[in-house]
Amino acid sequence: MPDFRQALRSGRRLVFDGGMGTMLQSRGLPPGVSPELFCLARPDVLVGIHADYLRAGADVLTTNTFGGCVYKLGTGTPDVVEFNRAMARAAREAVASSGREAFVAGSVGPSGHFMRPLGDLDPAELVAAFRAQIRGLVQGGVDLILAETQFDLAEARAIVLAVRAECDLPVGVSMTFENGVSLTGTRPEVFVQSMLNMGVDLVGTNCSAGPEQMVEVADELLAISEVPVLVEPNAGLPELVDGKTVFRLGPDDFARHTARFAAAGARLLGGCCGTTPDHIAALRGALDALSGGLVPDPARRDGIVLTTRAQAVHIGAGSPIRIIGERINPTGKKQLIAELQAGEFAQALRFADEQVEAGAPVLDVNVGAPMVDEAVLLPALVERLVARHALPLSLDSSNADAIAGALPFHPGSPLVNSISGEPGRMEHLGPLCRDHGAPFILLPLKGRKLPVTAAERIAIIEELLQQADGLRIPRRLVMVDVLALAVSSKAEAARHCLDTIRWCAAQGLPTTIGLSNISFGLPARELLNSTFLAMAAGAGLSSCIAHPGNARIREAVAASGVLLGLDANAEAFIEGYSGWTPGSGEAGAVQTGGAGGASGASGVKAKAATLEEAVIRGDREGALALVDRALSEGADPFSLVQDKLIPGITEVGRRYERREYFLPQLIRSAETMQHAFRKLQPLLEAQRGQETRPVIIMATVEGDIHDIGKNIVTLMLGNHGFDVVDLGKDVKAADIVEAAERHGAGVIGLSALMTTTMVRMEDTVRLVRERGLPIKVMVGGAVVTPAFAEAIGADGYSADAVEAVRVAKELLAVQ
Repeated sequence: MPDFRQALRSGRRLVFDGGMGTMLQSRGLPPGVSPELFCLARPDVLVGIHADYLRAGADVLTTNTFGGCVYKLGTGTPDVVEFNRAMARAAREAVASSGREAFVAGSVGPSGHFMRPLGDLDPAELVAAFRAQIRGLVQGGVDLILAETQFDLAEARAIVLAVRAECDLPVGVSMTFENGVSLTGTRPEVFVQSMLNMGVDLVGTNCSAGPEQMVEVADELLAISEVPVLVEPNAGLPELVDGKTVFRLGPDDFARHTARFAAAGARLLGGCCGTTPDHIAALRGALDALSGGLVPDPARRDGIVLTTRAQAVHIGAGSPIRIIGERINPTGKKQLIAELQAGEFAQALRFADEQVEAGAPVLDVNVGAPMVDEAVLLPALVERLVARHALPLSLDSSNADAIAGALPFHPGSPLVNSISGEPGRMEHLGPLCRDHGAPFILLPLKGRKLPVTAAERIAIIEELLQQADGLRIPRRLVMVDVLALAVSSKAEAARHCLDTIRWCAAQGLPTTIGLSNISFGLPARELLNSTFLAMAAGAGLSSCIAHPGNARIREAVAASGVLLGLDANAEAFIEGYSGWTPGSGEAGAVQTGGAGGASGASGVKAKAATLEEAVIRGDREGALALVDRALSEGADPFSLVQDKLIPGITEVGRRYERREYFLPQLIRSAETMQHAFRKLQPLLEAQRGQETRPVIIMATVEGDIHDIGKNIVTLMLGNHGFDVVDLGKDVKAADIVEAAERHGAGVIGLSALMTTTMVRMEDTVRLVRERGLPIKVMVGGAVVTPAFAEAIGADGYSADAVEAVRVAKELLAVQ
C-alpha cells in the first residue's frame, strides 16, 4: 500500500477530489434527507462518485464522513464507528476497482459545538467523540485523517489529539476563513503556528469562497507553513436557480484560478462545495501543464511560538524580549493563598487584569500553595483566564497531573513551566507537551546539586535535549531557563548565566530567566534586576519571568529592543517613551514585548469603572458588582438597562464589525449583559409590570443539524430587547410557521450551514406567504448570500449575529 507521508516528502503535487453534497443531489439525494443515511442505503451511488473522481485524476479521495461524529449523526444511523468504517470502505473499494494508486482521506468535520469556556462541552468529551469517529475511519482503511472546514482552533486541536490517541496516521487540518479570519477569531498565522506545534503533516484552507477570494489567505499559509499546504476552493458562491443550489464557476475557470496556488507553492489542491469531477479533471490538466520546480518551504525561524485563538507570540531570535508576567503565584501573597485554599480566584483574576493592562504578552499561572489541590484548581483557573483574556498562558506547576488537566482548556499553544531532569518528568510531561503542541521550559536541574557553572548547566541541557529527541519532541517546543542564582551568595552566578545564554543562542534555543532570583538578599533589587536584564539582552536572552508593571524592567526591555535592532525605526520605543523624563520612571505607554509591540497605559486599571465598560470587557463579576453598587445608590433599573447595558453591547457590536472583536469576545460580552439584565429583570417587572417584547422565532432548517450560528444570534437578539423562541435544529417548515403563529412572532430567523439544506429555507418563506401571515423572514448562515436570500423571497439577510440585530429591528421598525 502506498505511504502518504512518503508521497508528501517526495514533493509531488497531489490532487484531492471535489464536492460531495452537490454530487449526491445530482444523483438522487432527496431534499431534507441526511446524506449519511442516503449513502448507507445507496453505497453504489457513493462508490460511483468516488470512481468518477478517480477517473478525473484525483490522487486523494475524501470519505463521506464530514458529519460522522456523534454530535452530527441523526436518528436512524448506525453506531458511529460502524458508520465511519462503512464510508471509508466505500472509498477504499473505489480505489481497488480503479486499478490506480490513490489515497483515502478520512474526513472529520466540525462537531457543531464549542468547548468550555466558549461553549458547554468538556474537552475530554469532544476528544472522545472524535476518537470514536477516527476509530471507524482507521478500521475502514484510510491513509490519513483530514480535519476539514474547521472554524475553531480549540476544536481543531481536539481532533489532532484524538488522532494521536487512536493511530499513527498522517493528519492534516484545513480551516475556513472569511475576510482573513476564522469564525472564532483565528488568523492564518496563528492557525499554522498552532498546527506546526502539534506536528501535523499538512495544513490548508477550504470552503467559504471561490479561488479568487482565497488568494490572500492561501498566500499567507504558504509564506508561513513548513509543511505542505492544501487549498480547496468552492466553485464560486452558491446561488438558487429553479429551486436548486448552483455554483457558477465552471471547470476551466476554476482550474485556471486554482492552478495559481500551485505556482505559488501549494502542493495539495482540490475542490470544495460545487466542484465536480469535471472541475477536478480540468484542475488535473492545468497542473500537469505547469512547468518549473516547486517553491521551497519557508525557512524555520528559531524560537518558540505561543498561541491562543487570536494571538501568536514568538519568543526567540529576531523578537524583542518578552516579559512573562509572574504575579499569579502564591509565594509571599497571603490573600492569594487564602482565596486559592477556598477555591476562589478573585485576586488571581485581578493580578491577570493588571498584568494585561501593563502590556504583558504572556501570563504565568501558578496555584501551588498548602492545602490546594493543583490538579483541580489549575485547570479551573486556566478556564477562567482564557475566557477573560486573549493572551497565552504559562502553566506553572511541579504537579504533572495539574498540567495535564489544564492543557486541554487552553485554546492554542500554551507554555509549560517546566521540565527538569527530575526522574520521570521528561518521560511524563514531554509526550504530553508534544501531543498538545505546547512549548515548554527546559530547566537544567538534576539531582540535589545546583549547577553553578555554565558548563554544568550546558551538560544537563544537552542530556535533556537528547531525551526529548528520543521522545520525538521537536526543538520548536523547547525553551531553556538559564537558571538565575543569587549573586549575593555566588558572585560568579550572573557571569555563568550570561555564558549559558550565549551558548543557547548559538544553538538556536530561546531562553528565559526568573529575573528576581539574581538580586536576592541585596538592596536596590530593581536596579540590579534591570541592569542584569540589559546585560542578558545583549547576550541573546529571549524572555524573562518578571513583574510587567515594574517601570525599570519595562524601560530595560524597551531600550534593549532599540539598541539591538529589534524595534524597527524605534517605533514602539517612541510610542511608549515620548513623554519620559529622567528619574520619573514614567512613560506615556509601556513596552513589555507584546505580540505586536504591545503597549498600554502605565497607570494600571485593573477592573471596569462603569457598567458599560464591564459589558464591553465581558467582565461578568465586575458587571454584577457594579449593578449592586448602582442600585444601592438609588439608580433606576430601567436607566441602567437603557443608558449602560444597551450602549455597552452596541459598542461591542461595532467593534465586532470593525474586526477589533471576534466571536469569543462577542459571546463573553453578550453573556455579561445577560447576567446583569437577569439581576435587574425582577425590579423592572415590579416597577412597570411584565414587559411585552417583540417575538422572534429562531430555527435551523430541516435536515441541518448545525446550530452554533443560530445560538449566537439568539443570544444577541435577547440582549437587544427581543423575546426569542429557539426551536433548535433540523426543524420542519410547518413546525416553524406553526410556532410563529402560536407565539405571535413578528420575525422568523432561519439558519443553514450546508448547501444541501439551504434550499429548505424557501419552504418556510413559501408557507408564510401561502397563509398570508404578517411575519417577516430573515435568513443567514455560512453558505447563504444576499443574492440567495433575495431569490427565495426572504425579507432580510444577515451575515452575522450583530447584523441580525440590526435587520430584526428594521423588519419590526423598532429602535
